[in-house]
Amino acid sequence: MSIVAPVLVIGGWIIGQPMDLNFNPFELVAVAVSVLIANSISSDGNSNWLEGVLLLATYAIIALAFFFHPVIEGFA
Repeated sequence: MSIVAPVLVIGGWIIGQPMDLNFNPFELVAVAVSVLIANSISSDGNSNWLEGVLLLATYAIIALAFFFHPVIEGFA
């Protein structure tokens, strides 16, 4: 997991799409919330279809939040 971010930065540099690791607070909160929810779902060691639907709904809500979140100049 720790190799993903550097590979994305180097890959973006190679294809001419700059990507840095300067995340805004909205992105950090979205990642933290998704990690906490995934951790709480998987902590008991077994799963069912309802927990899977909960994860899909959570990620859909986060995707919609990113779609409608305004781009702030200076962060993008």
